[in-house]
Amino acid sequence: MGMLLALALAGCEEKAQSQADPPPVTVAQPVKRTVTDWDEFTGRFEAIHEVEVRARVGGFVNSVQFKDGAIVGAGDLLYIIDPRPFEAVALQAEGQLDDARAKGELAKRDLERSLSLVQNSTVSERAVDQRRQALQAARAAETQAQGALKAAQLNVEFSHVVAPITGRVSRHLVTPGNLVRGSEGGATLLTSIVSLDPIYIYFDVDEATYQRNSRLWSEGLRTSSRGTPNPVQVTLTGETKPSHDGEIDFLDNRFDASTATLRVRAIIPNKDLSILPGQFGRVRIIGSAPYEALLIPDTAIATDQSRKIVFVVKEDNTVEARPVVLGPLDEGLRVIREGLKAEDHLIVDGLQRARVGDKVTPKMAETPAGGKPAGAKP
Repeated sequence: MGMLLALALAGCEEKAQSQADPPPVTVAQPVKRTVTDWDEFTGRFEAIHEVEVRARVGGFVNSVQFKDGAIVGAGDLLYIIDPRPFEAVALQAEGQLDDARAKGELAKRDLERSLSLVQNSTVSERAVDQRRQALQAARAAETQAQGALKAAQLNVEFSHVVAPITGRVSRHLVTPGNLVRGSEGGATLLTSIVSLDPIYIYFDVDEATYQRNSRLWSEGLRTSSRGTPNPVQVTLTGETKPSHDGEIDFLDNRFDASTATLRVRAIIPNKDLSILPGQFGRVRIIGSAPYEALLIPDTAIATDQSRKIVFVVKEDNTVEARPVVLGPLDEGLRVIREGLKAEDHLIVDGLQRARVGDKVTPKMAETPAGGKPAGAKP
């Protein structure tokens, strides 16, 4: 009985001693590195080239030569409109040209004979002038016939509707057997084509951001996007980080009076043709000059009412709550604007065991970003 009592007392003492030990926490120093802030906006993609394919001559559609939604190249055949009426007109115009050329050749020979006979007064000067005028009229008729033949040949060519640009074609809006109108009577819309690579993304920049970037430019801390293709990064819907890089190629010449924003355009490579006009994306543009910053993991940040705080372990291993001012994320770490020093040890794991003013047992963690802590010696 005495032995059991002694063992029980020893267990209680051991338990009390373990409860009195400071709780273990993992600490780390902030990472210091050069970062650049980015401003983020919502943008919409638009095609660089967009064409409505319309009939240039009227007639009945013979066939559709493309697959709906396919990629077509400039010059690819899309529709065939019955060319027979235009071929008949072209044949008629060709005959009229041949007739005009024959009459012109005859008028030329008549004039040459007249010029040889006028020397011995066999033919009067008036007759020579008449034959010279007849030659000019014949040449004018030949020119008119050439124009009529060219117009007829163009109509034959227009009966074969081809793609004016390379891109993705929409569905066919007219099926074979239907009558379409040409450009002379309100041309019928046949389909549309949009280019995909590269592609534009348009977004609106607020006035405050524009003014800040203008100051950076005037101070020589960044280049102006009007004269330099500054880089942009685009994150598509459903993505967590940028997947496409591009560059700014246009800033509008005025602010929109209704929204107080400036329209900006960037051009984005789209080699895999995965981006379509009309999609939304998040656009990041450079928002600051490079600067040295302290960075920590987001998991080390807690919220105290309206403040953001971190828990710092002091030299005597007591916990202190430190309010901080947060910056943007940079490669998975949070920039700290104010509130931390390079040599501070902040709790990155075990926050639930830490109490302000109590002691803890700190254990150094690996560097949050895999680099050198800000307070580490070189």
